Amino acid sequence: MKKILTLGLAALFACGTAFAADTKAPDAKANSQQTKMATCQAQATEKKLESTARQEYVNNCLKTKPVAEKPKSKMAMCNEKTKGMSKPDADKARSECLKG
Repeated sequence: MKKILTLGLAALFACGTAFAADTKAPDAKANSQQTKMATCQAQATEKKLESTARQEYVNNCLKTKPVAEKPKSKMAMCNEKTKGMSKPDADKARSECLKG
């Protein structure tokens, strides 16, 4: 009887630590939101906003998503390579660039 009770308590203890480890995962997501909130609040402070203007600014700041840069097209990359060249040389180099 004592062995069953001991094993049962050991199992409960083991399950408790497993559940405690699982509860830490959402903190990483909350931490990024907290970081964003701190950044928005700091920006509002720099702009010396108060009251409803500050609240609106922080709300809009939290809603914005970072803008990802678009990859440059092949034509744009070739045009950058030919900057400063004379027109005939640039046309020839651009043509080779676009083929390759």
